[in-house]
Amino acid sequence: MLDLLNDLIWSKLLIVMLIGLGLFFTIASRFVQFRYFGSMFRIFAEAFQRQPGQLSSFQALMLSVAGRVGAGNIAGVSVAVMLGGPGALFWMWIVALVGMATSYFECSLAQLYKRREADGSYRGGPAFYIQHGLGQRWLGILVSILLLITFGFGFNAVQSYTVASSMHDTFGVPTHMSGLVLAAIIGLIIFGGIKRIARFADVLVPVMAFSYIAMALLVIGLNIGEVPATLALIVKSAFGLEPAFAGGLGAAIIMGVKRGLFSNEAGLGSAPNVAAVAEVKHPAAQGIVQSLSVLIDTIILCTCTALIILLSGVYQPGSELSGVVLTQTAVAAVVGEWGRVFVSVALLLFVFTTLIYNYYLGENALGFFSQKRTPVQVYRVLVIALVLWGSMQDLGTVFAFADVTMGLLAICNLIALALLFKVGLRLMRDYDAQVRAGIESPVFDAGLYADLDLDTSAWSPAAPPQVTASVPPTVTGHR
Repeated sequence: MLDLLNDLIWSKLLIVMLIGLGLFFTIASRFVQFRYFGSMFRIFAEAFQRQPGQLSSFQALMLSVAGRVGAGNIAGVSVAVMLGGPGALFWMWIVALVGMATSYFECSLAQLYKRREADGSYRGGPAFYIQHGLGQRWLGILVSILLLITFGFGFNAVQSYTVASSMHDTFGVPTHMSGLVLAAIIGLIIFGGIKRIARFADVLVPVMAFSYIAMALLVIGLNIGEVPATLALIVKSAFGLEPAFAGGLGAAIIMGVKRGLFSNEAGLGSAPNVAAVAEVKHPAAQGIVQSLSVLIDTIILCTCTALIILLSGVYQPGSELSGVVLTQTAVAAVVGEWGRVFVSVALLLFVFTTLIYNYYLGENALGFFSQKRTPVQVYRVLVIALVLWGSMQDLGTVFAFADVTMGLLAICNLIALALLFKVGLRLMRDYDAQVRAGIESPVFDAGLYADLDLDTSAWSPAAPPQVTASVPPTVTGHR
């Protein structure tokens, strides 16, 4: 049944929706993900001027990278290459490049419709821009439930499985023991809240990401003469032009889109939950920053994993090796057995931050339709149980379950983004107009958006420069 649902969702619907809407957002926004690429780093510099107790733009980015960088970058890529051939990586690149625009819009909208909590912090995400932007609370509740199931349960099971299989392959640790240890650690940490998670993430994520990139560069450097041929193999097999993969064009596309979305989450509706909690001067600024996390995750880190596998000589079509074991074996083949240990440790750190991030997303989703403490306590117990369960399952079951819930969540979120696109475009044009007027750091004026259902207390009362985009007055969006 999981296979039938996956075939319907991924072969028929999401390939068209993800790539189609991503291209539409890219062209309609005049390639916003590339136009403001340099601005991302200036926004980081401004982030340290935030109010005490608030999350900075940089911290929100590191949180979303912490969630995106995990099993998908190490195990997911190897699954994509094994089942879809080297060409799957090419389609992961396409999903990422157009997904940067999708991520820009979903994170900008999350900022626009965010709500201020009693303690001064912010809360937002797809459920909030669906309720307050489209006026459809029932759909917001559905998205929250799917987000809860996908991240709190499905993705956590995948992450747990990946760590358990890695530890078993490297150190011979029984999978259930790894599951018990992970469950215990998560049980201790999930009571710390978003700010404690952020403090871990903004230090740990850059360290582990750069360490993994350094390992990939070492592998690439030791095989530098084979890199051009490997890149050519990726492109040729993506279009069925490589004889060994001539019949696998469909598999390459489907696996590239599946594993690309699983890894970078652009359009999935996860990153907006974190983007909304940052304090920025303009919603579009956080959208610009968040699009960078898609590039870091897929274009950089996933490519590193794929090149490690393809350059090592370990990869053979139809091989029994798969998942993280394939990646570990590939690294060990190039640098020695210590490389296997390195991948296990790197994966453990990646998964550690991702498990916490996934938990937070689930709790945030739960908070949308229930403020009672009992459901939160039940949710925490279930998360711990699913982490333990995932460590003892097989690869196919864990990924199939996560793929179904992820696909349904993406469909709901992409429909909402399409319906709210005019609002996102209006927001982008306001930002563009201020930049053209010479304003280095555009400021959002909630008073200019009185026709929308916004929480004006979430924005600074200081009057921003009165520069507006030349948008027809009829483009006022949805209530």
